[in-house]
Amino acid sequence: MRTILVASDAPSVRAEVRAIASRPDVDVREARSGPDLLADVATDLPDLIVVDLQMGNMGGMAVCMELRLEESYGNLGHVPVLMLLDRRPDVFMARRSGAEGWVVKPLDPIRLRRAMEALLAGKTYHDESYTPLSVAAVNLPAAIARS
Repeated sequence: MRTILVASDAPSVRAEVRAIASRPDVDVREARSGPDLLADVATDLPDLIVVDLQMGNMGGMAVCMELRLEESYGNLGHVPVLMLLDRRPDVFMARRSGAEGWVVKPLDPIRLRRAMEALLAGKTYHDESYTPLSVAAVNLPAAIARS
């Protein structure tokens, strides 16, 4: 049995992740805040944490950094973190905090399920949604490219 801990202060986000993650071989637990998540993890380490970037006074970045610090002290085992981002520029914070994966909202069941499966398999998942296109990647007509 795998355990996924979902942390968000928004009941709709927790319900959406629970619906996508629920399977007979998966136990989905919920936390409403960063401190609640840390207390839960201290007693029973899950296989995956899915955390919302924006949460009360201790959001996803602070939670992930705290988990990585506790792990570095030897107080906690490693648990992969999937961060739910509000916008594409938040990728910087997800990377900086040590999250193994991220998905940019609005949540898409297929992307979220792929991300969770990748992290549970020991891989990473970096959502490329809303990535700006570079001018070099766009096939512009020659007349526009010369101007």
